[in-house]
Amino acid sequence: MTSSAGSARPLRPEHLAVDEPSTERVGQDVGAVAELAVGDAVEVLGLVASLEHQAFARLADDSRQAPRLEQSLALSRLAARCTERRDRVLARIDELGADGPAALARFDGVLADFDARTPSSTWAERQLKAYVGYGVADDFCRLAARGLDEQSARLVADVLDDVSRSELALRELDRACAGDDVLSSRLALWGRRLVGEALGVVQRVAQRPEVARVLDRAGLASATPDGAPAGGRGTQAPPGVFTELTAAHTRRMSRLHLTA
Repeated sequence: MTSSAGSARPLRPEHLAVDEPSTERVGQDVGAVAELAVGDAVEVLGLVASLEHQAFARLADDSRQAPRLEQSLALSRLAARCTERRDRVLARIDELGADGPAALARFDGVLADFDARTPSSTWAERQLKAYVGYGVADDFCRLAARGLDEQSARLVADVLDDVSRSELALRELDRACAGDDVLSSRLALWGRRLVGEALGVVQRVAQRPEVARVLDRAGLASATPDGAPAGGRGTQAPPGVFTELTAAHTRRMSRLHLTA
């Protein structure tokens, strides 16, 4: 005889397990997270490779315009080193299973607006732009590298550790400013304009979802679930990044004895 209470069929083991994630589904989730992290790393590495590629062209042009032969030779050597650094980054992108040239191409023109808004009229202004303006871009990549996998982070740090570019600019600017207070004052104003425009570039790059997630992993900016900086896409700069970049700019200007 069957009671009313016993009219409900007992739960079978397969029913008990229905809401538990399967091993296959867990594996898929982990794989998706890993793929996302790789995609984020490729985006930052693509930025680094693009900046080196653009630096090669810029330094080659500087070499052509240099007022003295020794400057031209030094700049041409620096340009050649950019290609070696670029190719090391592209090789790492390939190791991660991505397309290196395609990753680099995503940042074509990333500095175009900056260059259009900051045309240099003298050799000293051109050197300060190289030291300050493009230096901000390198500093940003160093900060972003903190959120990459260990091997990629080491590579970016090593690629950006070449101080020869900044040392050359420093020598040129020290020579130009020696005993010339008028030029020093003018370059101090130029430096402030350059850093403002360069931080605008950082603002735009940092709002890319992949880059924003890397910065978040580095503890430099809070990101929303879709990868946009907290506060809404396009409305808020990553404050941790801007704080560190501004401090680095102040140190650079101090080395030149110029007011930041």
